[in-house]
Amino acid sequence: MPVTVVVGAQWGDEGKAKIIDLLSKEHTFVVRYQGGHNAGHTVVVEGERYALQLVPSGVLYDHVVPMIANGVVVDLPTLFDEIDTLERRGISCDRLQVSSRAHLVFPWHQAHDAIAEAMRGDDKIGTTLKGIGPSYADKARRVGVRVGEVVDVDRFADTVRARAIAENRLIEQAGGDPLDVDEIVTRFTDYGRRLQPYVSDTVTVLHEAVDRGAHVLLEGAQATFLDLDHGTYPFVTSSNPTAGGACAGTGLGPRLIDRVVGITKAYTTRVGAGPFPAELLDADGDALIDVGKEFGTVTGRRRRAGWLDCVMLRHAVRLNSLTELALTKLDVLDGFETVKVCTGYRLDGVPIDRYPDRSDILARVEPVYETLPGWQTDLSRIREPGELPVQAKDFLALIEAQVGVPVNVVGVGAERDDFLLWTA
Repeated sequence: MPVTVVVGAQWGDEGKAKIIDLLSKEHTFVVRYQGGHNAGHTVVVEGERYALQLVPSGVLYDHVVPMIANGVVVDLPTLFDEIDTLERRGISCDRLQVSSRAHLVFPWHQAHDAIAEAMRGDDKIGTTLKGIGPSYADKARRVGVRVGEVVDVDRFADTVRARAIAENRLIEQAGGDPLDVDEIVTRFTDYGRRLQPYVSDTVTVLHEAVDRGAHVLLEGAQATFLDLDHGTYPFVTSSNPTAGGACAGTGLGPRLIDRVVGITKAYTTRVGAGPFPAELLDADGDALIDVGKEFGTVTGRRRRAGWLDCVMLRHAVRLNSLTELALTKLDVLDGFETVKVCTGYRLDGVPIDRYPDRSDILARVEPVYETLPGWQTDLSRIREPGELPVQAKDFLALIEAQVGVPVNVVGVGAERDDFLLWTA
């Protein structure tokens, strides 16, 4: 059962692309299973930075078949900009497959996104305004347009026109500016023609691959605590990044999955609004942001930062059935005299040992920290576990003891090879 799922164990931006890139060496298929172009995955290879939004991170390997599965919503302008950029840099996308069951993002989705966020006033969710939520809403309302429809060009053009006209009425009623229907039909018909060679019955392809023993890596965007059902609702994304979402998002059943890798930073960050118990609003928080270069790949927004939260991680282990953790950016903590790990919460002064099921409760909890001495040593050149300072080893050992699964990979820099395989 050679299927591996990689999922963010925090609020996103954990460095999933680096770990996916590492794991891609031993996999034949690398598959995005949810989200859209609101996700940003960055891989650095020999000083070259590749920022990916839709194309799976495994595209950088010639032996990998990169696949966009049915759970993804696909923005065609972004997809083709990304393909063109990669191919100009010598990275072929000829192997890319896009599920016929995936849904498309259109300009009216982005218009609805902007109108809805503006109407929230001071209660903004912090959406990227990419149209992801409205596209998933159309999927649920059963009025979405699927990738497979581009194969019949005339019918696709008629469908786009009808949807654009209907959505224009709603946009104008909400006070927005009307869209140019003819321009949208012409542009997306052209995109549809270009998309045709990539369209695939990915469910069948993946099952046939598994049947013949191919190794498949399922790549999640966003992260556990942005999950529509299990995240800090309403400050969440519009899909299910958790490992369970990998099954619905690809058509592979749960018994085929034998490895679930959770990615966590050595500290915690999140973008936009929402509760954040371990957030630091002091010099240490600023240092984490500055040293860690905590600015969004897609939006450029400054992230919020705090110490590592093991209460979150324990819950992520449960939700995803994590078999292991990969910890990134340990080197960001190199300069701290002491480092802290959140090992519990207090609610109204009373210790609690579980992750709250309500965002308003989570906003009220106070973190309980364990303080460790820092290592104040440059870790960026370390490649062997034995070379780690004892203080860094103690930090990793505490995490493993807190969350109940091993940390198998430790990232110590931005480059592809800046990591070590950790064994306690």
